[in-house]
Amino acid sequence: MNTSHIDVGLARYSDWAFTSALIVLVIALLLLAVELAYSRTRALAESELVSVGVRADSATPGVVLAEPRRPLGERVGRAGLALVYLGIGLLLACIVLRGAATARPPWGNMYEFINLTCFSGLVASAVALRRPQYRSLWVFVLLPVLILLTVSGGWLYATAAPVMPALQSYWLPIHVSVVSIGSGVFLVAGVASVLYLLRSSRLGDPDTPGVLARLVRRLPDAQTLDRIAYRTTTFAFPVFGFGVIFGAIWAAGAWGRYWDWDPKETVSFIAWIVYAAYLHARSTAGWRGNKAAWINVVGFVAMIFNLFFVNLVTVGLHSYAGVG
Repeated sequence: MNTSHIDVGLARYSDWAFTSALIVLVIALLLLAVELAYSRTRALAESELVSVGVRADSATPGVVLAEPRRPLGERVGRAGLALVYLGIGLLLACIVLRGAATARPPWGNMYEFINLTCFSGLVASAVALRRPQYRSLWVFVLLPVLILLTVSGGWLYATAAPVMPALQSYWLPIHVSVVSIGSGVFLVAGVASVLYLLRSSRLGDPDTPGVLARLVRRLPDAQTLDRIAYRTTTFAFPVFGFGVIFGAIWAAGAWGRYWDWDPKETVSFIAWIVYAAYLHARSTAGWRGNKAAWINVVGFVAMIFNLFFVNLVTVGLHSYAGVG
């Protein structure tokens, strides 16, 4: 394999950025989990006034007013969120440095594709979960992201190198990046739908005992989770659809036909149809709520199946690439 155009130093920095991002996001997950565990006492803590300094009231001389201190759980959670943003920056640095090292779009193999998908999911989460009351949802977003990144770095890692001739096309940065962005945003929608189903189940009932029930009740209400799932799916659906269309155009030039019912093409199309059914169900009164959420979860499962099983196990026209 020709590595004459590979900058080994930049490639090494990219690997360091990936490892650093993984470590930072793990710490962020732990801190945010601590906040979620302490959120039960947040309302009580916020009602207490803890003095953090002496401040004289100019209107009432001699009176010392106490100022509220943020609860411990909230302070830990804010620190965890700051680390999430740092981890996003480090993952972006990993992607950019890999591209600079190889002088090509940095999504030419499964390792790079998953990194870009996770980055897209994290950025989408940063937008969708920007309100402080949504911070507890980061725990459930980071779990699948960290699993994907661990698999990416541990089993799918590929050294920096040029892509094979079949992938040396201007459609590579267009098709793969668009599919990756759509997949990353669908990850957020899938997590939100799973949590919606939990929140609207018996576990969300105040009278249901158990640790899991208490944890579920600390999440935002079911309507909020449903709204997050719907909005993120609405954004990702056309993006992913364009990715499929761009892939068909690329296939026409590379293989002489737009569609060949390749396993990757087929499952991608099925996933897109499932998400179309979800959006249609959300606009139909009889299929809103749990029924629509289950459809979204099925679409999410299809995306994960497409990402791993179809790419790594089945044999098809996409097997040699392992991407997109």
